[in-house]
Amino acid sequence: MQGDEPRATQRRDPYAAMRFRNFRLLIGGRFIAQVGEMMVSVGIGWELYERTENTLALGLVGLVQVVPVILLSLPGGYVADRYNRKQVTLISQVVLIVCSLLLAVLSLTQGSLPLIYFVLAIIGAARAFNNPAESALTPQTVPPEYYFSAATWSSTVWQLSSVLGPALGGIIIGVTKQAALVYIANAFAGLALVIVLLLLDIKQVNYASTSEPPLQSLRQGWRFLRRTEVILSSITLDMFAVLFGGVTFLLPVFAKDILHVDAAGLGIMRAAPSLGALATIFFVSRRPPFRRSGWTLLAAVAGFGVATIAFGLSTSFWLSVAILALLGALDIISVVIRHTLVLTYTPDDMRGRVGAVNSVFIGASNELGGFESGVAAAVLGPVGAVIFGGFGTILVVAVIAMRSPKLRELGVLSA
Repeated sequence: MQGDEPRATQRRDPYAAMRFRNFRLLIGGRFIAQVGEMMVSVGIGWELYERTENTLALGLVGLVQVVPVILLSLPGGYVADRYNRKQVTLISQVVLIVCSLLLAVLSLTQGSLPLIYFVLAIIGAARAFNNPAESALTPQTVPPEYYFSAATWSSTVWQLSSVLGPALGGIIIGVTKQAALVYIANAFAGLALVIVLLLLDIKQVNYASTSEPPLQSLRQGWRFLRRTEVILSSITLDMFAVLFGGVTFLLPVFAKDILHVDAAGLGIMRAAPSLGALATIFFVSRRPPFRRSGWTLLAAVAGFGVATIAFGLSTSFWLSVAILALLGALDIISVVIRHTLVLTYTPDDMRGRVGAVNSVFIGASNELGGFESGVAAAVLGPVGAVIFGGFGTILVVAVIAMRSPKLRELGVLSA
């Protein structure tokens, strides 16, 4: 392994974290499961818009999933810090598998929309417990000096799954003209992660104190975040940027009504941000860590807002695809910096609770962003909604930059 090599060598090695067996297993299982999740995101969006032709129906997908995330992520973080994180992740994954099979049944039988939304709400609840526990497993698979590499690889497999998942989902829907097979494939992907978790050879470390009341334990996690300005500011920046600047939930509308492409075109559009992100990760992983991480983060998110406006104004399919690739490139810079900050600054016994707050902020922004996009599109039209979101993102960057001097002063994140 690389553990005994000089720090300078570790710094230049883009494969450092991947030289650890447990990390390879964990990241491989995540990749398969995330491919399945991305396929479902395409499937559910296509199916609901095909059945309703209503942008609000797409927005409700985000709303019914974000409510359980907001309500249950903090208890999920407490559970992740007090109980075995691997077992919590296993149970959550089993629930997600069952839900995906239920979606397949509802799709094949043209089940009622309320039932579909109910299953999506259960999926949101399962992720509220899964995400803090699963994210807390990563630092148990690599030493601290490899956190930047681990964060980069975690982002890489996420983006790879974002390329393959939408493309595979679009192909399956294009061939079968229905989404049931997408949900079944996701169930098998979840099963692969379950098998990987069973193979992991890691020990639970630093449980939260069993004598500490749950509410007090949750308050401790929140106090830690309030004291750690760079983490809180970066999470807040990402949350509002995604809330206002995300266009993902409106892509079915742009594909069908503005750019006039089919399910395969939608799959290309969904994959484009990840292609841009992958190209950026390939470059970043071979360069020294960012010298001025704070300003890099702020500039990347501001650029994300400008590119969002450009996407809203575009009427060319391939220009829109290029802009989506640029959005992915800018977004991944923010993701790598934020993940490294959380891994580096969070004590082991608080990783579940901090991960839970991160899930509330980021997960809520993703799903609420979908709801906001649906509502804004219903009021302003899809183009107006996207342009409004881009300006909102730029405004958020300006506010965070003024109110967070420690973020502005943030230098090199990792040796």
